[in-house]
Amino acid sequence: MDIQTRSLSPTPAMSLRPTVPQPRLTRPHVAHGTSVDAKVLVRNLDFYYGQRQALFRVSLTVRTHSVTSFIGPSGCGKSTLLRCLNRMNDLVEGARAVGRVELDGVDIYDPAIDVTDLRKRVGMVFQKSNPFPKSIYDNVAYGPRLHGTKDKRSLDELVQHSLQGAGLWDEVKDRLMQSALGLSGGQQQRLCIARALAVQPEVILMDEPCSALDPIATGKIEELIYTLKDTYTVVIVTHNMQQAARVSDQCGFFLMGELVEFGDTKTIFTTPHDKRTEDYITGRFG
Repeated sequence: MDIQTRSLSPTPAMSLRPTVPQPRLTRPHVAHGTSVDAKVLVRNLDFYYGQRQALFRVSLTVRTHSVTSFIGPSGCGKSTLLRCLNRMNDLVEGARAVGRVELDGVDIYDPAIDVTDLRKRVGMVFQKSNPFPKSIYDNVAYGPRLHGTKDKRSLDELVQHSLQGAGLWDEVKDRLMQSALGLSGGQQQRLCIARALAVQPEVILMDEPCSALDPIATGKIEELIYTLKDTYTVVIVTHNMQQAARVSDQCGFFLMGELVEFGDTKTIFTTPHDKRTEDYITGRFG
């Protein structure tokens, strides 16, 4: 396998479009449940922050229309890998990847890839909800406007559809022009999910989306994650093993930058193959 080292560029990569011909990031029409279901492939991925290696030879396949969870103790590399999937680590000075990450068969670290387009296709929801100091409507419409949608009717439809997709429409439809900062913590997180959905991504990355929420709000987010896989491919990082067991189809256990075990969630939690996985899940360490 051809393995190359890529030096990740800082912020300008987000705004400058390459002048060389770009590899086509095609959008295959794959029916849910068909055999052609690989959406993201990671192959022999090493990742470095300067001289410090954070990931070691990670390989896994994320299936289309599934929820994949990454679990493991703090500092084990799971969030680093998540951010590799849409090149958010480009923003970290001195970061570099060695290996291959494919979206629909195209290496996203190819120098000719348009990173802005990649992040449109692979959206992200962060650990702490971060609504803009704007109205609920403008928060959701922000992404489509940025990508060229100006028609009011089209924006109205996108906002409604995205808020419905995030399970928030019925709660906010009568106050769309009010500040998003007036929403509860759980509502703000679902608003951030709606904002990600508004640009019509294919993959949604979630980094500890429930860590700051109460049990009721967490339950709503978990229900939402489970339903989102009918339309999207979801990858979630969580410290909550019960949450991973409840919402995910596949699960990967990370330890000290190594992907110790990856497979069907039920198997990982009931009959893991590696004793380190069993020890972590049973609470012997972590």
